[in-house]
Amino acid sequence: VGKVQAGKSSIIQALTGCDEAEIGNGFKACTRTARVFDFPAEAPVIRFLDTRGLGEAGYDPEADLAVAEAGSHLLLVVMRAMDPQQDKVIEAISEVRKRRPSWPVVVAHTSIHDAYAPGKGHPLPYPFPNGEAVSIAMPELLVRSLAHQRRLFEALSGNGPIHFVSIDFTHVEDGYAPRHYGLDALVQAISEAAPVAVSATLREIRAGASDRYTRQARPVVLGYAGAAAVADAVPVAGAIAVPGIQAKMLHALAAHYGLDWDRRALAEFGGCLGVGIVARFAAQFGIRELVKLVPGYGQTVGAAAAAASSFATTYALGSAALVFLRRRREGEHDPEAVAEAYRQSLARAFQLARDRGVASGDSGEGPKS
Repeated sequence: VGKVQAGKSSIIQALTGCDEAEIGNGFKACTRTARVFDFPAEAPVIRFLDTRGLGEAGYDPEADLAVAEAGSHLLLVVMRAMDPQQDKVIEAISEVRKRRPSWPVVVAHTSIHDAYAPGKGHPLPYPFPNGEAVSIAMPELLVRSLAHQRRLFEALSGNGPIHFVSIDFTHVEDGYAPRHYGLDALVQAISEAAPVAVSATLREIRAGASDRYTRQARPVVLGYAGAAAVADAVPVAGAIAVPGIQAKMLHALAAHYGLDWDRRALAEFGGCLGVGIVARFAAQFGIRELVKLVPGYGQTVGAAAAAASSFATTYALGSAALVFLRRRREGEHDPEAVAEAYRQSLARAFQLARDRGVASGDSGEGPKS
């Protein structure tokens, strides 16, 4: 939430890596005046809910906030650092906190370069611990404005944590470097404030990758893994849905690299994984589906373990496919790198499943590979 031009879309762009066109075309209406942005669009793992600019004439945000509250985990308040008039913003979030007193709040002070003298750039290293300017080199007006905005939250009801972070996300032509100044601090603030499931998702979205294609495709893997977990929690349905979800994932990943899965590519990929991995993958999937049919146990522990296993194996399959597709696009073939990506990702995926709240009756180690 925030006023018009406070920088909400710039934050979404920085967190997801999407460009302005993708952000502009990706928003969908969720009420008459509010919008949602799902990322990635084909298999969402995180949703941003954006109200109209608070304080606009004739705009009552109550209905939009009620819709947003129903599916949110975190309130991100966006304020231009040099804008002291935040009454409507504080009024709106005060009403939210009355209904959701334990909700965490992250306050992002944006456009801090508005306070810079002509020709001045961002101070380095980043001098805003917990959003408060401490460097003597910072403009006095900026220091005072940030302190004023922080005081606005002192009377906020509720017991949820409040985190402050100062950021400046600019365009290349603006001439400020780095463009996403304070992005790491923003991610850290969200990670500290948000529930574990949100933090784990955000960390995975922003995990480092060696090329642009992989950075864009990694969240897609996470999205399809989540979809497989949901499908496999239901007895019988998983046997039909999960292979289809994994097939869609592989085609979506290939599209990111501008490639197709022809018969030869699929054979090479299966060969990279190895007969042992493929056989265990098929056998364990069949066993999980049978276990879910056991009365009582199957619908509880068995279903939970199946959901976690499908999350992990889909995630590992997608991670291995990313390595295979990247090498194939570069004209290389490295079966051991693909198999190792599967093995390492499988172990990581079970921990990620627990962090994201994908229930598991498994011991935590996952299937051996």
